[in-house]
Amino acid sequence: MKHLIAPSVLSADFANLQRDIELINSSDADWFHVDIMDGVFVPNISFGFPVMEAIYKYATKPLDVHLMIVNPDEYVERFVKAGAYMVTVHYEACTHLHKTIQTIKNAGAKACVALNPHTPVELLTDILGDLDMVLVMSVNPGFGGQHFIPNTLHKIRRLKAMSVKLNPDLLIEVDGGVSLLNTAELLEAGADVLVAGSAIFSAASPTETITAMKDVKAIKQHTI
Repeated sequence: MKHLIAPSVLSADFANLQRDIELINSSDADWFHVDIMDGVFVPNISFGFPVMEAIYKYATKPLDVHLMIVNPDEYVERFVKAGAYMVTVHYEACTHLHKTIQTIKNAGAKACVALNPHTPVELLTDILGDLDMVLVMSVNPGFGGQHFIPNTLHKIRRLKAMSVKLNPDLLIEVDGGVSLLNTAELLEAGADVLVAGSAIFSAASPTETITAMKDVKAIKQHTI
């Protein structure tokens, strides 16, 4: 499978949100990555259901919704109704993770679990077979524009080895500090979905940057 690109809406221009959504619609991107922050699980607040519904209204690509919130079970069904294709919850925020995953699937969405930089991938061994995707955080969650944590590459390799045995169809997503400078390394380590925010929306041409991130040959030339 070719890798997917999911631009992070958190880095879009909120004064021109419809414009930036339509920009992604017309690009080679595959998903919209939508970060939901509650100011409790992470030290920041992003947006809630009204903005989520506005994104869904104009988006023509699936919404990859990342819940950086406490008590995600209380909100899963509402986010699915608001347009979520993939719902990601944090391992660190779920007391009964298996139940939360089943709630997501019963609501009609695909299920993903995110791991903070300090959380070992091995903790997902017993639930990996139930997941559609694992999100490996390559920065501490809560803010955009952070520097990539190099140890993420080792985590991706370990997770990839686990998935070969336990869930060959599992997607591995990476979020945080992703750019053309490390895209090749991430793909070689085993990543399938790349989330990029400032690297795309701060570029001179966001659509050309997305196209370059999708083109493996261009990626390798950029990193030589």
